[in-house]
Amino acid sequence: MRKLLTVLAVLATLSLTNCGYNAIQSQDEQIKSDWSEVVNQYQRRADLVPNLVNSVKGFAQQEKDVLLGVTNARAKVGSIQATPEVLNDPAAFQKFQAAQGELSSALSRLLVVTENYPQLKSDALFRDLMSQLEGTENRITVARNRYIKAVQDYNVTIRSFPTNLTALALGYKTKANFTVDNEKDISTAPKVDFNPAPAVPSK
Repeated sequence: MRKLLTVLAVLATLSLTNCGYNAIQSQDEQIKSDWSEVVNQYQRRADLVPNLVNSVKGFAQQEKDVLLGVTNARAKVGSIQATPEVLNDPAAFQKFQAAQGELSSALSRLLVVTENYPQLKSDALFRDLMSQLEGTENRITVARNRYIKAVQDYNVTIRSFPTNLTALALGYKTKANFTVDNEKDISTAPKVDFNPAPAVPSK
């Protein structure tokens, strides 16, 4: 009887190593780790926003709508709990992504406004904040790329035979990945026209 149990244990171990269970676990942990870095960099950006808003406010108080837009977008980002559970909930993931996109858009509008204030652009504090923001945006890009690759590897694993059988038996599903909101717009090549516009005849 003991010999039979030993044989069954060995067979079970061999079947586990070939069924992809360990690979699924490893890749799932890699996704969680990469997600943590994405969230970390987004938090770094969110932490910069209040100082950036205050810096601009000191020179351009009249831009209240733009400043309020950035503040509200940051508040929305802060209200979403970006836990690893978000990765298994496509709707929650989409909500997180939309909030981050809204903050990115608000920051872009803020940067456009700052072009009208030469004194602000020459302020040392503002320049330092802009440098930090630029570095953070680069880090976000790198972190997102790593996450995208980790999700791709994981999704391929759980959809490939025979590991898909293990994934099905244990309830593992594909995870959501980052998408582009305006995919249709950016996939259309921009029209370039070097012909000058016809002069309007003076009256």
